[in-house]
This record gives sequence, C-alpha cells and structure tokens, in this order.
Amino acid sequence: MDSRISSTSLRVRGYHLDGYGHVNNARYLEFMEEGRWAYFDERPDLFRRLQRGGLAFVAVNVNIDYCAAAVAGDDLELTCWVSELGTRSARMAQEIRRQGDDALVSRATITFVLLDVAANRAIPIEGELRDLLAPLVLVSHRET
Repeated sequence: MDSRISSTSLRVRGYHLDGYGHVNNARYLEFMEEGRWAYFDERPDLFRRLQRGGLAFVAVNVNIDYCAAAVAGDDLELTCWVSELGTRSARMAQEIRRQGDDALVSRATITFVLLDVAANRAIPIEGELRDLLAPLVLVSHRET
C-alpha cells in the first residue's frame, strides 16, 4: 500500500447498529475519526509538530456518502489520506470497505483548518507543518 495512505481495521459490533440492524449513519463519522487518529499515530513527526506549536486540525466540513450497509460481524477497513493541501485549509479523503468482498461501504471528504489553540483562530498552513504535509498529498487513491 502507498505510504501516504493510512489503513486501520475494525469489526462492527452490536452497539454500532440502529433499529434496522445495520450500522447507524452517525457511527460512520466515529469510524472515520478513528481512521484519522490512526493516520496521525502513523506519522509521529507530524503529530509532534502540531502539539509543539499549540496547533490542531479542526474539521469544518464533512461530506459523506453511504454506499452499502454494514452489519454486525462485518470486518471493515478504513483508509485515510490527505487529498488536497491549500494555504488555509486541507482535505482528507476516507473510505470504508468491507474486508470480505471489498465493497465500498462509505466514503467521505473532510475539510479542516489549522487552529492556533491559544488564540482560538484559524491560521495559514505554512512552514515546517506544510513541509511535513505536502509529500503526503495523494489526489486519488483508487477507482470505486
């Protein structure tokens, strides 16, 4: 797999389900957040740079497509990558696929800004942080 992509797995549990027996739509956002945490876990230099400067990436927009139902016992693979890097915002793309048949379950694009935590305001993505992010940009992962 491309080193710019993070991949993590999870199993659908009963508490993820809604009254219809499939994963509740809001749970997919939690799954994707788990994938984004894994992305930064795998890039400790990037994570340390954020912490050192009192900076945080903050989601400002989420677009999500629900493509197929996942049910209890499904093993899912979550992939995550930076798909766009602007001067004031960036985007991460994410996919959730069922491991058994590689079916696309959900995909999302998350737009985030860089927040100066102390000042509580968005700041440009520049300098060392930009240098760390730029090589991670991957426009397209694969056709769905």
